[in-house]
Amino acid sequence: MTATLPAAGRSPVRRLAGLLHRRPRLRLSLLLTAPLLWLAVLYLGSLAILFISAFWTTNSFTSEVVKVWSTDNFHELFTTPVFRQVILRSVGVALAVTVLCAVIAFPVAFYTARVARPRWRPWLVVAILTPLWASYLVKVYAWRLILSEGGLADWMLKPLGLDGPGFGLPATVMTLTYLWLPYMILPIHTALEQLPAGLMDASADLGARPGRTFRSVVLPMVLPSVAAGSVFTFSLSLGDYITVQIVGGKTQLIGNLVYSNIELNLPMAAALGTVPVVVIVLYLLAMRRTGALSSL
Repeated sequence: MTATLPAAGRSPVRRLAGLLHRRPRLRLSLLLTAPLLWLAVLYLGSLAILFISAFWTTNSFTSEVVKVWSTDNFHELFTTPVFRQVILRSVGVALAVTVLCAVIAFPVAFYTARVARPRWRPWLVVAILTPLWASYLVKVYAWRLILSEGGLADWMLKPLGLDGPGFGLPATVMTLTYLWLPYMILPIHTALEQLPAGLMDASADLGARPGRTFRSVVLPMVLPSVAAGSVFTFSLSLGDYITVQIVGGKTQLIGNLVYSNIELNLPMAAALGTVPVVVIVLYLLAMRRTGALSSL
């Protein structure tokens, strides 16, 4: 029978383990120190540098950055019509992608969560998430082939006397919708799967039609999950610049302007980069009221 060692005879590791066991707050603090330090130094630090450099200027002759505090970049950003149009277009594309993802995701998630046989539901979720394992560029270039002249879109619409959308703003919205759709389906599927079946049965017993049940019972309970999915679709679409370069034709979004100004005018690129950050922060504050952040 092994005797218990006195406190003085314990190894430093045992004493440290006992201390951490008695003080859970200290244990939690030690666990979170490294990731929080990483977040503060790399992520928040880089955002701070981005915001500070947005107030610098560029020498028009040498193109060198002049570290003098000025608001000229932001003044030019909001007074130049081209910049205003690009900002509004980028926000509009992000909203359009979010709405399309929600419209498509809801019936798909309802089928996978409530209609399909229980044994098939995990496989359907796997099928929905499988495209996320594929390369981003492979998927975008696949859509470029689909939307190109004489591609699959033209072939399918030709019997109807129509042509494919080609490259441009509609192609960008379609491609982004395909890319980020799983991020909307998954939270809605989870919310519908957890929805008690008795609520819909009770609504039907009280004489409510399917449309009224959807508006009064299902939608209010699933809306936070829809908002949670929209956080991903909106933010990812707003900051994207590769898709629009591949299938957007001559369309310009904020990401393209940031990319094109990095070497020519770094402070202006930083000022442009602060716009999606501010828009996403405002969007997150708006989604907070719906309870979406607690669903993430």
